[in-house]
Amino acid sequence: MKQRILITGATGAIGAALAREYAAPGVTLFLHGRNAQRLEEVAADCQAKGSLVVTTQLDVRDFTALRAWLEALGPLDLVIVNAGINTNIGPNGEPEPWDEVEALLDVNLKAAMVIVQAVLPAMRARGHGQIALISSLAGYFGLPVTPTYCATKAGLKAYGEALRGWLAPEGIRVNVVMPGYVKSPMCDDMPGPKPFLWSPERAAKRIRRGLERNQARISFPFPLNWGTWWLAVLPADLSLWILRWLGLSRHAN
Repeated sequence: MKQRILITGATGAIGAALAREYAAPGVTLFLHGRNAQRLEEVAADCQAKGSLVVTTQLDVRDFTALRAWLEALGPLDLVIVNAGINTNIGPNGEPEPWDEVEALLDVNLKAAMVIVQAVLPAMRARGHGQIALISSLAGYFGLPVTPTYCATKAGLKAYGEALRGWLAPEGIRVNVVMPGYVKSPMCDDMPGPKPFLWSPERAAKRIRRGLERNQARISFPFPLNWGTWWLAVLPADLSLWILRWLGLSRHAN
């Protein structure tokens, strides 16, 4: 079966693994990324597996260019909104740099909404399509070291869940993907321990399986996903105490 799949952030660890996971004859991959050399490498790997690959480099913060590019692509079967960045508080509790806060809001949340609005008309006209929003387990309860990242991922989670309820009657599937720690430079740069660390390839297989089953939330790994869900349910002060105990707060020491 022929498929047209878009993946943003395809030069990141999860994005590249997803591109390789979906690459196959009959699949056209539209791959977006910031790193030109990395994008060429991922595209070559996917072409070797039989896919037709179309690459593009653009700053997703340029919403006008982003919308124009997406609207020119035509109908898409699957859109994986994966592009994302991170920042954190300083080692002595310094605030996150404001320019990085604004970049996170633009890339992680606002650009995702632009992408959805740009690809939806064609999907609604055909009565089918699928959109996957890459959130995070950090969207359940805010981690003290990465407040803005957590805010954007919580917003993406809520947005995706709302879209699912709105669009399901029209045959459009919307899924929220909530990974835990996945080996990547961005993950490495995050302060604190990285329990239950997964490889990007393992994460990509889990995401694909969840999308094929149309799971509303694709969260992993267990038991980290179970534990972070409880952080959102328990009294906030107790959850913060647990995070300090786990070393996921600047107050841990």
